[in-house]
Amino acid sequence: MKALIILAILATLTIIFFQYTRSKDLKKLLIALGSFGLIVSLGVIGNLTRQVIPLFLAHIVLMIAAWGGLILYLIRDRYYWWVIFSPVVTIGLFLLLELLTGSGHEIR
Repeated sequence: MKALIILAILATLTIIFFQYTRSKDLKKLLIALGSFGLIVSLGVIGNLTRQVIPLFLAHIVLMIAAWGGLILYLIRDRYYWWVIFSPVVTIGLFLLLELLTGSGHEIR
């Protein structure tokens, strides 16, 4: 599974730079690389939600959708920002749940 994730990351970076060499559109390159960095960082931050399994599964589904949104931007030049930023919802919901219920790891 880890190899598949690494291959997906390398394939996405290859597509981004291949598109740049064809079109020489610097704005599209910077938007794609910024979105790629955001998606990867949201994936890393999303490991916080692992303690709440349904929320973690929702985060994984939204991460796949965000990755698809980036690929769609590269292919069709349509930027769906709400799809790319959607994993923020699960992280925000997890932080809200932690605020309301506590972490459960408090020392008395």
